[in-house]
Amino acid sequence: MFITDSVKYIGADDKDIDLFESQYVVPEGVSYNSYVIMDDKITVMDTVDARATDEWISNLKEALSGKAPDYLVVSHLEPDHAANIQKIAEMYPGMKLVGNAKTFQMLPQFFDLDLSERTINVSEGDELSIGSHTLQFFMAPMVHWPEVMVTYEKSEKILFSADGFGKFGALDSEDDDWACEARRYYFNIVGKYGAQVQALLKKASGLDIAIICPLHGPVLKEDLGYYINKYDIWSSYKPEDTGVIIAYASIHGNTAKAARECAGIFKDNGVENLEVFDLSRDDMAEAIEAAFRYDRMVIASATYDGGLFPVMEDFLAHLKSKNYQKRKVAVIENGSWAPVAAKKMTDMLESMKDIEICEKKVTIKSVMKEADKAAIKELAEAMM
Repeated sequence: MFITDSVKYIGADDKDIDLFESQYVVPEGVSYNSYVIMDDKITVMDTVDARATDEWISNLKEALSGKAPDYLVVSHLEPDHAANIQKIAEMYPGMKLVGNAKTFQMLPQFFDLDLSERTINVSEGDELSIGSHTLQFFMAPMVHWPEVMVTYEKSEKILFSADGFGKFGALDSEDDDWACEARRYYFNIVGKYGAQVQALLKKASGLDIAIICPLHGPVLKEDLGYYINKYDIWSSYKPEDTGVIIAYASIHGNTAKAARECAGIFKDNGVENLEVFDLSRDDMAEAIEAAFRYDRMVIASATYDGGLFPVMEDFLAHLKSKNYQKRKVAVIENGSWAPVAAKKMTDMLESMKDIEICEKKVTIKSVMKEADKAAIKELAEAMM
């Protein structure tokens, strides 16, 4: 991948990974991005996951053409970016590590590495000249780890954005819809930290940025306002689109029928953006993404052991942990003898911020009847 004449891409695609962070399906793989700036002081920008060590070292050596790097900038210590810090430090004993106080506090938790006289400790706004390029550092704590920082290269106006503006998918994946997998990546990984992302965006607004180089996904060079606007929407928890997600947890299929009945009513009333998720079978991360994308949600769950069917409880717990807010939600419950799902779901929703719970609730006793269909219609109309 070509970045500029002096900035080389040395990362790698991982198409064999089954679950990213042991929980997110990545059918198109994932990229581990790393870069090297060729200047008077050669600077490597992060390493890669241990799964891609050999390819990364090969790419690094090819870019260096026999030279040795002077600096390694450590933006983020998460293992998918930092797994090879010790290896490169041992390969090039004259190389110094550039990080912040929290970086060097946490680094011994991962590596047994003697860093005596090998560190450059930077803080907010500090600059490092490496020749014709100047690196400026901005702290980004909790985006999404406490030690995270981003680096702005002043001469070529490049923002090395750490996990910011990243997405799932290998760089040569056939998925060309940046927003879809970037949104799923953002809300499931960074989504909890909207306030911190907003703070970083405020810092970035004062920079003249021509290129964004994230640690996952494609390098962004055109229409940067589009990507920055998406991040502003996502991190402020505003609905991105007008639409409805219906998420259901059904044991024997009866609650699923109620959810599909509700979906049909929305369609009949002209709701175009409508997504329906079977929480027992569909990708949970996709459901989380859709919940944050749209302004309304209907949740339908069977009662199970005097509580919620587990996948619904898990879904709502995920939403809460990612700061789900500023949405309107309606509730459908099912139960054969003591339905309590509506109360359990409502209790969880009420623990979230700025959630408007629709007054219309539907209770089904085992199998949906005509009266239940009428009630579901009233609920859907109340959500229009």
